[in-house]
Amino acid sequence: MFHLTYLLFMFVSWTNAQYEWQPKDAVDEIRLKLDKINSDNCGFQPLSDIYLPEDTVSHIPDIKDVVINPVFPNRTALLHLSNMALNRGFFFSYISQARFIRPAINDTYDPGMMYYFLSTVADVSANSHINASAIYFAPNMSYSPSYRGFFNKTFPYFAPRTFRADDFNDPIHLEKMSTLNTFTVRDLGAFSNESLTKDYTSKHYGPNEWYSKWLPDNVVGRHDTKTTYQVEIRYANNTNETHTFHGPPGADDIPGPIKWTRPYFDCGRSNKWLVAAVVPIADIYPRHTGFRHVEYPTYTAVSVIEMDFERIDINQCPVSAGNSGPNRFADTAKCKEETTLCEPLDGWGFRRGGYQCRCLPGYRLGNAVRRPFLGEIIERATLEQYYSGVFDCKRIGWLQSKIVFPSQMDPYLREQYLEKNSEYKNFTPGLGSVKDSHINIHEVINSIRGVNPNNCNDYRKEDLQLLGDYGFGAHQQFANEAKMAVRLANFISAFLQISDPKEVYSGTRVADKHLSEDEMIGEALSIVMADFKIWSAGIFWDTNKFPNRTLFAPYAYKTVNYGRKVFVEDLARLNKSDEVYTNKEWFTFTKQRWSTNFDSLEKFYVKLKLRYTEEGGHLNKFEYYPTFYRAANLDHGYWSAPYYDCNGPAKDWFIRYAVPFFGWDSLKVKLEFKGAITVTMPLLNLDINQCPHKFYDPNAFKGTHKCDQRSSYCVPIQGRGYDTGGYKCECIQGYEFPFEEEDFTYFDGQMMEDEFMHMLHNNKTRYDTFKCRIAGAALPLSNVFYVMILVLCSLLMWVK
Repeated sequence: MFHLTYLLFMFVSWTNAQYEWQPKDAVDEIRLKLDKINSDNCGFQPLSDIYLPEDTVSHIPDIKDVVINPVFPNRTALLHLSNMALNRGFFFSYISQARFIRPAINDTYDPGMMYYFLSTVADVSANSHINASAIYFAPNMSYSPSYRGFFNKTFPYFAPRTFRADDFNDPIHLEKMSTLNTFTVRDLGAFSNESLTKDYTSKHYGPNEWYSKWLPDNVVGRHDTKTTYQVEIRYANNTNETHTFHGPPGADDIPGPIKWTRPYFDCGRSNKWLVAAVVPIADIYPRHTGFRHVEYPTYTAVSVIEMDFERIDINQCPVSAGNSGPNRFADTAKCKEETTLCEPLDGWGFRRGGYQCRCLPGYRLGNAVRRPFLGEIIERATLEQYYSGVFDCKRIGWLQSKIVFPSQMDPYLREQYLEKNSEYKNFTPGLGSVKDSHINIHEVINSIRGVNPNNCNDYRKEDLQLLGDYGFGAHQQFANEAKMAVRLANFISAFLQISDPKEVYSGTRVADKHLSEDEMIGEALSIVMADFKIWSAGIFWDTNKFPNRTLFAPYAYKTVNYGRKVFVEDLARLNKSDEVYTNKEWFTFTKQRWSTNFDSLEKFYVKLKLRYTEEGGHLNKFEYYPTFYRAANLDHGYWSAPYYDCNGPAKDWFIRYAVPFFGWDSLKVKLEFKGAITVTMPLLNLDINQCPHKFYDPNAFKGTHKCDQRSSYCVPIQGRGYDTGGYKCECIQGYEFPFEEEDFTYFDGQMMEDEFMHMLHNNKTRYDTFKCRIAGAALPLSNVFYVMILVLCSLLMWVK
């Protein structure tokens, strides 16, 4: 009767969904809005149609929570977006106020216009998920050394912005294919004063919600409430300096440092639906008054990093514990709620089917089904398939309770388990266990975690250097952190290849100066302050490659996450042959690899238009239009093996990522290696993978799980860190979970490891009971049938 009523409803109802039998839902509603707006009609659409509802982007990473709870893979791109905005907010706040630690002269220490332009280019070029980057200054808040006689003057407006261009039909690419490596750069502050539609501070500009998030900074009461940060700097000559500067709000402030915009159509610019992370930039204003009591900290600009809305995964699962709202797309999944549970997948973007349907506790998959039902398959099913029970789980007949009071395992059975895990009988104690052919994972993990600052000097140097396969997974889990280094390497490469300090321009415009020590210090510390997984970052220049310095290596590190204090030291002060960084393995390897051949480097094209005069007026092409530079991408970097840094300022297990940067030689004829950027991440933040892998995968922990291999398979769990038990044991095809559980249909890896260790030490254990059973073996009907057969056979034998 229910099916008949539902079919009748479907035939009399008008729908506009993916298929005729499916009712219209929020996904169709938003898709209709996305398709309605384009570059031809966006200019005369109501402003309400240019924005999407705020709840179309759900599960936005909270900076107050990321250190505690893991960020799931479908939100790592959003996390990197916010970290990049925070990075730029910290850097420009620091460099704007760094003049207070330098002698007062009739000049400004601010970066030139080219620094701003190429900084936004590097933000986009280093990460394919980022679509645009910009710095928007409030009116008359931007100082610049890019014009003669412009000391202590401000631009009316200044807003360098870069977005990724579609170069499919670009004349510079004869291949007629999109490279994603062409960038359109504009100074959006260069416009006529009569044009309100080009004033990004005006409500007539269109979707400029990113500006109003922090600007104008109309503070009621005291202005000196801006968050302050402290940097302790140790220079190459061993002199020390402490600098305090105002910056974005701290992670523990309310509100935090990051604000998000609603998805909006970037009309007349990139003509895409974008989502932006916005972070304020602080400065002391006004400048050079001679009366410090009238100078106050204020937000003078915002850093805006944007990404394509359609690349953000949506969550179609119902709102539940761990899946809180608001979420416009909640409960649009097609899982059978009576027998299955929805679980989101990553990498699907804005399209249907980014989920899988798992069986509820008390249910199992059919004997012909190997894995949970994939949402994409269900969404494409016909009406007959959907209601025929194909995507339903089967009810388990009899369930049993878990043993509450464990018992001693039978000695013979225990010996069998120990034979299967012979590495627990014969192993090398201590850190020597990492070299065993079949490792005892508990001994290895305990030995690694047992090294600390108090005893690290008792170990040999080679013992504190693990094999590379102990860092398996770092390429994926620390990819965002590596992109921070790639971004800075891209920027330095672009600046060294495009900006020439000796260039002479017509009029009053002057070229940017060489990169300064303060700028490099600021870039290093902003990486450390913006990303909680990065513990240190360094910019290591090769010999005589930095102006007026033989060696230069600003190295920033922190001691606590999201603290207010960062340490910087110039490692050029360590100039003994066994201490100097140019003799370190990672530096010599990177230099030798990139000493002669640069053909595999990425080639990035820059189409730059900057202001015609100091006041703006209109845009004018840069003298080299288009221009290009070559730089490394993520794959060109070098991942070190895990190591314990016993002599460094932060003593812990780390993994280092190093990526090179390049510039022209003295004759500007060919590229040459100029140095390398490094970031280090704590090894113990890495999730290990104990599940089976291919024989060629360099994973030291593969196959060390404790699942029953006959009845279950291993699935990794995120967020468990460098410890055992980061997996779950799911029942394989033809088996079922036998226990009464309200929330689980699998055996947790931490529980399996604990019970295994109880068995190993001959304590009371339940390890032998944690296995799946044959599906259908406990059905009541099958047992009744079995009993009837036995009774019939007994009667026949009795008659005979």
